[in-house]
Amino acid sequence: MADVRFVAIGDSFTEGVGDELPDGRVRGWADIAAQGWADAAGHPIQYANFAIRGKLAWPIIEEQLEPALALRPTHLSFNGGGNDMLRPRTNVEHIADTFSRVMRRCDEQGVRVILLSGANPAGQLPMGSLIQRRGDELSAAVLRRIADRDDVVRALNWPDRELSAGAYWSEDRLHMNTNGHHRVAARVLHALGYEPPAEWWAPSSASNGPAGLAYYRQHVGPWMRRRITRTSSGDGRAAKYPTWVERAPQ
Repeated sequence: MADVRFVAIGDSFTEGVGDELPDGRVRGWADIAAQGWADAAGHPIQYANFAIRGKLAWPIIEEQLEPALALRPTHLSFNGGGNDMLRPRTNVEHIADTFSRVMRRCDEQGVRVILLSGANPAGQLPMGSLIQRRGDELSAAVLRRIADRDDVVRALNWPDRELSAGAYWSEDRLHMNTNGHHRVAARVLHALGYEPPAEWWAPSSASNGPAGLAYYRQHVGPWMRRRITRTSSGDGRAAKYPTWVERAPQ
């Protein structure tokens, strides 16, 4: 029986924002994939998640990578750059260098990398054209860095046009909802060589969020205030699973 120790690092995408459970806990694709991995493999796996919402790409590396590697995982997933793309001055190549850093450190530690690109929210956001351009550039820059790395597990969500549809997004239009997180988890399991439940690929019913001024008041306004005050939605938050938790087959 293979010993699997899976740790995830990243921002709100990997923390699971948008996939809130009835008790208020945040779940997300990494939690879903960890359970699906145990189910598909037929044995327990160990799982940890250091991701914290609002983090820029390099702070993810500086704050999460080494503590994650200290757990001695067999697999480490990484995604970052989504928050960087929303900033006025963004160096895409500098963001892509974080992916190179993750691969180098994982190579040194004998850890297999699960590399994800984020889902594409551009069609629904006020700055959609800018986000689309930067996301395309970042995706291309990362792909150049892994062109000769067949050992890297690739779960590329940015090119997924279906995942860009409104049914996969939460009311803020920036974070995926439960549908979106399940589709990403399905892609991760598929990339690992397992067949995910078919229903993970398709959306269940989704409710529409606020539109017009209500949307700007509820979601854009608070985001702009955080930029002005140089605060983050992740300030004061701790990783939800900084040590191993076991996921057994269900």
